[in-house]
Amino acid sequence: MEWLKLHINGSIVEVPKSVKTISELIAHFDLSSPVIIVEHNDVILQNGEHENAKVNDGDKVEFVQFVGGG
Repeated sequence: MEWLKLHINGSIVEVPKSVKTISELIAHFDLSSPVIIVEHNDVILQNGEHENAKVNDGDKVEFVQFVGGG
C-alpha cells in the first residue's frame, strides 16, 4: 500500500493514498463531531469545500472539534 505523509495537528501521520480529499480524511479518522473546523495548508475551509479540497503528500491539516461537557 502506498502512503501520504501529512502534518496533522502538529504530527506527521501516514494515511493511505486512497484518501484524496479532506472529506475522505475526516471519514478515515472517523471524526464525527457535528462541528469541526478544518485548516488546510493555512486556509480555513468551509464545510462545503471539504469534498473538493484535495490532499497531497506533505500537506498541513489542522482539525478543531468542539465537544460538550461540564
